[in-house]
Amino acid sequence: MSPSRRTAARSVRMLGVVAASAALVLGASGSSSATDIRKFSASAACDGAKGVITVTDKDPKATPAVVTVYLQNNNADLRQVGVPTPVIGSAKGTTITFAEDWEPGAVYRVHVTAADAGLNADLEENLVAPAKACKADDKPTTPGTPSNTPSPSPSPSDTASTPAGSESGTPTPTPSAAGSDSAAPADTGASNAPSPAVGESNLAETGANSHTGLIVAIAAVLVVVGGGAVFFGMRRKGSGNR
Repeated sequence: MSPSRRTAARSVRMLGVVAASAALVLGASGSSSATDIRKFSASAACDGAKGVITVTDKDPKATPAVVTVYLQNNNADLRQVGVPTPVIGSAKGTTITFAEDWEPGAVYRVHVTAADAGLNADLEENLVAPAKACKADDKPTTPGTPSNTPSPSPSPSDTASTPAGSESGTPTPTPSAAGSDSAAPADTGASNAPSPAVGESNLAETGANSHTGLIVAIAAVLVVVGGGAVFFGMRRKGSGNR
């Protein structure tokens, strides 16, 4: 074989080796990007008063996978959380949620399976729940339980409507006797009747058995006698002047 042919053959073999190596490198890199368990992460959080476990898939090749979560007890599976849930990753990250009322410090194993990429592994580290349990934002007040909310202060209208002396201890002024007499209703029967004149009270008391006629007669006699005495007195005075 001539030197030129040997050189050409070597060149062809070198190109084949380089191409094969490049194919292996590209295939390995693509396989690792699709099957890298480090692209999955998990966290435990609260949704109001309920706990949830969230798993995030940041696979840019969007390889379909299935995630299963197990509650651990002394490095052994105690129970499965929910059901296996499918997920298709993305460069920004795709999340799936498992409803779980986790207890503080609980440990969970997260397993990922991607049959098309040959992935069947657990997350590198188990998930540990937070040390504080989930609580509701607002708790209803039990009837009869004293509330810490201060009582509202009375409004000015309520203060003004309270009678003076009812709560402050100040005695309420008592109306005077004159005021009570003036305020007392008058006796309608007594006010409508005419008051008896002076000198008629005895007549009203005696009635038909009184000595009214005798008194009138005596008075008339006295008037006549008095008049006669005055008349004769004046005549005597006139005769004496002559």
